[in-house]
Amino acid sequence: MSAADLMAAAQRLSAALAPLHFRAPVTHVYNPLDYAGLTYGQYLQRWGDGRRRVLFLGMNPGPFGMVQTGVPFGEIHAVRDWLGIDAPIGRPAVEHPKRPVEGWACRRSEVSGRRLWGLFAGRFGTPQAFFAGHFVLNWCPLAFLADGRNLTPDRLPSDEFAPLAAACDRHLREACAALEPEWLIGVGRFARLRAQHALTGPAAPRIGEILHPSPASPAANRGWAAAASAQLQELGVWGA
Repeated sequence: MSAADLMAAAQRLSAALAPLHFRAPVTHVYNPLDYAGLTYGQYLQRWGDGRRRVLFLGMNPGPFGMVQTGVPFGEIHAVRDWLGIDAPIGRPAVEHPKRPVEGWACRRSEVSGRRLWGLFAGRFGTPQAFFAGHFVLNWCPLAFLADGRNLTPDRLPSDEFAPLAAACDRHLREACAALEPEWLIGVGRFARLRAQHALTGPAAPRIGEILHPSPASPAANRGWAAAASAQLQELGVWGA
């Protein structure tokens, strides 16, 4: 069963990442698979069972999304109200005072998650309809803080990135073995490039890319949902 396979793969990934160390400017590393493992497990158990035609792949947790809820692109309202996730959320052993994990009490909105899940809710209506053919994962489960500022994995030095990438690529291959997607869509260029690196051979899914919904992207701020939908239709992933 895919949900059990995905949970086992996530546990292996978390164990593989635990010994890794990251030097300055990284000051804190959060792993939602640990402190928010109950919500992530509920996400997989509720929505991760069975084959999926399309797998959407993000980079790593955002500070007000998966960092808070344990769910990829996990904007609070989308996770609680649309996905129906309600498990308890813990906290990292060491937190930065500028980036506390408040869980369901977090009042900040993760714009990328609000846009992504909002697109799916608008097109499919119910999570049951969306997850019948789609799923969402992150390539890396770790959030990196540089004195409170978010640091994306692509900015790590090569000697720190290499073992991280090896573990995350392996997890992606295991997730694809469980879900057997026809398409993998990178949410942003980085995710698409990692998928192309990790997934090769005749059994690999077709790989495409949509614009990342980050508010840091001027293009995403000019009608992201319409732009992403058009990209998916052009690829042939979605119909008009």
